[in-house]
Amino acid sequence: MTDKRPTLSLKPKAKPASDRRGAGAAGRKPAQAAERAQPRAQGQGQGSQGQGERAPAQPAAASGYQLKHHVVRAPREEPRLRASHEVKVAPQRDYKPDLKSDSLALALLGAASAVARVQGGMALPQALSIVFGAYDVTPQTRGAIQDIAYRTMRQLGRSETLLGLMTSKAPEPPMLGALLCAALSLLDPPEGTPAPYEAFTVVDQAVTGAAAHPDFAHAKAMVNAVLRRFLRERESLVEEALRTPLARWNYPQWWIDTARAAYPRDWEAVLAAGNAHPPLTLRVNRRRQEVAAYLQSLQDAGLDAEQVGPYAVRLAQAINVSQIPGFAEGVVSVQDAGAQLAAPLLDLQDGMRVLDACAAPGGKSGHILETANVELTAVDTDALRLGRVGDNLGRLGLAAQLVTADAGATDWWDGRQYDRILADVPCTASGIVRRHPDIRWLRRKSDTSQLATLSAKILDNLWQMLLPNGKLLFVTCSLWPQESEAQAAAFAARHDAVRLDAPGQLLPVGGAGQDHDGLFYALFQKKAA
Repeated sequence: MTDKRPTLSLKPKAKPASDRRGAGAAGRKPAQAAERAQPRAQGQGQGSQGQGERAPAQPAAASGYQLKHHVVRAPREEPRLRASHEVKVAPQRDYKPDLKSDSLALALLGAASAVARVQGGMALPQALSIVFGAYDVTPQTRGAIQDIAYRTMRQLGRSETLLGLMTSKAPEPPMLGALLCAALSLLDPPEGTPAPYEAFTVVDQAVTGAAAHPDFAHAKAMVNAVLRRFLRERESLVEEALRTPLARWNYPQWWIDTARAAYPRDWEAVLAAGNAHPPLTLRVNRRRQEVAAYLQSLQDAGLDAEQVGPYAVRLAQAINVSQIPGFAEGVVSVQDAGAQLAAPLLDLQDGMRVLDACAAPGGKSGHILETANVELTAVDTDALRLGRVGDNLGRLGLAAQLVTADAGATDWWDGRQYDRILADVPCTASGIVRRHPDIRWLRRKSDTSQLATLSAKILDNLWQMLLPNGKLLFVTCSLWPQESEAQAAAFAARHDAVRLDAPGQLLPVGGAGQDHDGLFYALFQKKAA
């Protein structure tokens, strides 16, 4: 059985007005008018522009992909129906091409495989883990794949818009489109950011990568043509693309509209911050070392850093955790400056029973145990992620009772109430999109209300586990009021809870002292009986 691949055409440049002979069918060339008069072949896709039966094969286009402005059309054949038994070949995303292990071509293909998986609904970290296992790459190439994949996710709206301006339909299979978007993210870095590779290298390696993959080796000429056209017409293409919100902001339209409605003054800064690379912020373990001493150790290692919180230190340049002085020994942990506010807000005292609900991956659990000698129970529904909590606490030399359970249920609870509860409840994670740029493409507008309902159930369940006069800290990494302030106000009203001072909504708008994730904090105290 032969797989019949659809023709993907490149859109020609628009002709000057002086070359146009008139509007409508009267102004078209005879061949163009005849082509548009033909009925669409049954079974063709709906999203193409000018899509119809493919033109007769040209000697110079053996790949099946044609440049419209390079093709002389022959008289059109009668439309042919696709055979009912024809099926598409399943994409081979795990195929390991025969390429040098340290080549940019291999890194581009790996990133494209991960991006295609995200477009299919998978989280980027999980997608990258699969790619790393399938490709069996060196640490250097692993880092390159990850870097390109994250770049592509941050610029996906812009790259897809540019691709749409240059092609007549979405490339198939999806991994081919992802490869082109990955290459465009390298050729078209954000304003003020240097290009990571020379343009000719990116084009050459993208073509090499395409040629090495069986799913789209036939499209290598098209890959070359698209990327070279972008380089020739970059200024006009980018100008046209940026007229659309998708390309300008690199978010789905519903996300842009929601941010604008929630923060009329700050929405542009919030969206821009979500497209920036996050800083590397550390939390110094007060049980192991003072902040001043740790800053000195960083300086001795040739690393610039500054203190940005009571125990928060931000590195001027992000590095791998294996290179961070004292990380393996538990002297420091990686944690956003905004997230480091949780433990102090709990007002912890030695001997307290504390519950960290929805605890994974354990950053806040570690901070709680560094702050006071408490009896901590860490709960999470995901056993694998809960294992990471144990690993992190082990590195810090700390311990807690780890429970794999649903924080919205009671079957795991022993009936003893807690002095303090940290409820870092599920949400859309819209406030940490700069660290997880795939979130914006995975979420749907309806997720907000669904997750808010789930979080309300968890909060109501946890409230019964809190001692009178005890405190519950409600935390969410969302920017949407339905998941944050509206949730907090409704919770206080349902339970007649006393609301104490807390930061409320923290926006990720950058600037001195504000270079943190988007988080929301609300602190409640239970009235004595």
